[in-house]
Formats: sequence, C-alpha cells, structure tokens
Amino acid sequence: MFIETLVVGALATNCYLIACPETKEGAVIDPGAEGKRILAAAAKAGIRLRYIINTHGHIDHCGANGEIKAATGAEILIHREDAAYLTDPRRNLAAFAGGMRDGLPADRTLEEGDVIRLGKGLALEVIHTPGHTPGGICLKGDGVVFTGDTLFAGSIGRTDFPGGSLEKLLSSVREKLFCLPDGFTIYPGHGPASTIGEEKADNPFFC
Repeated sequence: MFIETLVVGALATNCYLIACPETKEGAVIDPGAEGKRILAAAAKAGIRLRYIINTHGHIDHCGANGEIKAATGAEILIHREDAAYLTDPRRNLAAFAGGMRDGLPADRTLEEGDVIRLGKGLALEVIHTPGHTPGGICLKGDGVVFTGDTLFAGSIGRTDFPGGSLEKLLSSVREKLFCLPDGFTIYPGHGPASTIGEEKADNPFFC
C-alpha cells in the first residue's frame, strides 16, 4: 500500500493519501484543510482519487472535502452516525472555529464491517469506534490501521465535545483495536505513528 502523510491545518491533522501501488487508484483520509496541497501531492504521486474518507465529522478532518471533490469527483464516505456532522457547522465544530461552514453531504455512508476496495487487492475494513464522536471509525488495512481521533501515540481522542463518551471510547479501543496484532502500525489523526503493541504496553489510559 502506498501511504503518504500530510500534516494539514491549524490543528495539525494527519491527512493520508493511500493508493494501490500497481493501479494508482487511491483515496484521501481526513482532508481537514489545505485542499490544493493535498491535490498537488496526489498529482505528484500519480494517484487517481476515488474516495474521500472521513474517520469522523469534525471540521479539522473534513474541511477540504468540497475542494477535493470538486477537483476529482471522488466520493465522500463517512459512518452513518456522523453523516449529519458534514452539513451541520455546530456538530462539526466549524461554528466555533472562526466561521459557519456548510459542508457537502456524504455520497455513501459506512457501517461496521464494510470494506472499501481500491485497485488490485487494496482493501480497508471499517471498524466502528464510537467515543470521540458517535460515528467515529478506524480503517484496517494490511498490517496498518488508521485510527482517526480514537487512538493516538500515548493518548486517546477527546470526549468532551457533543456526542463524545469516554466510556465508549475506552471500550472501542480495548475491544476493537487491542485485539489486532501487536505489530500493526497505527496511523492516528494527530501526532506520530505507533503500533498496537506499544499502545497496549505504554498508553497511560490503558496501563
């Protein structure tokens, strides 16, 4: 799997370009801002963007959806329980971050166990991990998991925003992420990468 990390926006969100190395069919995960830069990186890598995947509906993870969709026609995907966030500036926190911004609706909503396929053999399985938001998801690939704002290196996502739940987030990590092999690389929504094994051993929220 081709993976390129771009740190975008005022909140330093990790945006990921992923693609099938053979066909160059790809997706962008969490384009929170700097749409032109994301598009330029995709073009430089020769990636044809088929999907825009939001791990959840906060503005720092979906703020550039419209710009990227307008340029590529890529489909916007988000979990069903966060779909309303995309078009509601109060839910997605845009109303509290300097302006009211109405985003585009999802082209398709996701559910636990859905598989997003790209090119020849690249597949991402949707893992529903509520807690940061009701429809937060992680995306499991071959030896990797994109964790959005569910699990960070040494931390977890905030749960004090509307719809958040610390109990649900801790349960999501314990029951759905920590059952993955220790060697899986974690690509989080903010901060450095880690592994499942490192977080099981050292993350202070679970030790």
